[in-house]
Amino acid sequence: MSTLHVLSHSPFGDDRLTSCLRVIGANDALLLTGDAVYALQPGTVPCDALNARHPTLFVLAEDAWARALDIPDTAKAIDYPAFVELSIHYDKVNSWL
Repeated sequence: MSTLHVLSHSPFGDDRLTSCLRVIGANDALLLTGDAVYALQPGTVPCDALNARHPTLFVLAEDAWARALDIPDTAKAIDYPAFVELSIHYDKVNSWL
């Protein structure tokens, strides 16, 4: 069973990203939204954690652009309609509230 993990909180405020990366499976994906996109900042611990784990990674483009962050080649930028499509594609959606 595949899961889309959705993170929206800053990786610098708590350890949701760390917890998510600990349980994410090979068929799962991670979507960064809101302040979670700060995990894309090169040279930071959250970015290093993402690079070490290599999850299938999606980023809500609007949120990255609003924070003036570049989306790396290791992630796929998506819009809201694509977010809906991802939610349908995966068996479960787990929002890390």
